Amino acid sequence: MSLAFFGTSEFGAAVLRSLVERGRVEVSTVVSQPDRASGRGRRSGSPPVAEAARELGIPLEQPEDASAAPPAAQAGIVVAFGQILRDPLLTAYPLYNLHPSRLPRWRGAAPVERAIMAGDAETAVAVIRLVAELDAGPVFGMRPIAIGEHDDAGAVRAAALELGVPLLEQAAAGGLEPEPQPSDGITYAHKLTPQDRLLDWSRPAAELDRQVRALSPHIGARTALDGKDLTVWSARPLETGPEPGTVAEPLVIGCGTGALEVLELQPSGGRRMPAVDYLRGLRAPPQHAA
Repeated sequence: MSLAFFGTSEFGAAVLRSLVERGRVEVSTVVSQPDRASGRGRRSGSPPVAEAARELGIPLEQPEDASAAPPAAQAGIVVAFGQILRDPLLTAYPLYNLHPSRLPRWRGAAPVERAIMAGDAETAVAVIRLVAELDAGPVFGMRPIAIGEHDDAGAVRAAALELGVPLLEQAAAGGLEPEPQPSDGITYAHKLTPQDRLLDWSRPAAELDRQVRALSPHIGARTALDGKDLTVWSARPLETGPEPGTVAEPLVIGCGTGALEVLELQPSGGRRMPAVDYLRGLRAPPQHAA
């Protein structure tokens, strides 16, 4: 069976590489988003899935509207593609979607991040048939994933990759029967916004810890120390600490309840580093976070 692969993100690229390396299905075409300008210099860059397709030597298409002209294939695999699919593509052939959540909980664009932010102790990875309604198609199979108290989004996605790719292969080979999703328990994992990245020091430390872990290692949480913007990549919650927004040594920031010790950060325009290295380069310890 020849398969068209639709994807854009780093997670999609990891799934594509795994499918090719395992060799149990044939990916004949890769469809990704067009190259976009990004960053401060607004340089044009390719999506991770497009880069992976070129490295793997698989024919690549990057249309503005992938639904308008379905590539020749017997079926399609869709992983974090980023375009709403419609006819004629939606009914051209079966489309199997790998979705990292316990459907129907966390349908939508950011299921891993929203699950961690919400404090879910468990999520899952599911393979569904794509239908017109967002992530509402029948489920071919689902594998549970525990979310540990120290797990970040990278750890959850790694588990989803390991468990989800074999499930995708089984579904595409016709080895699994789909079942309708339950009609209750539906929640939506809305797309992340810049506001989702901002750390609000009036909130409990446990919530901010989940926020940091949900945004690592891909985009990071944001704050400012004495007016200097930075990204927080790793932290740990503490039961006690200074007043909300006040900084104590080594880099402990007071929260609405408890405190958060920043372990790894990245100054604006700088490199990612341990917090101790950042502090070593300052003339005086920071006093306030906002």
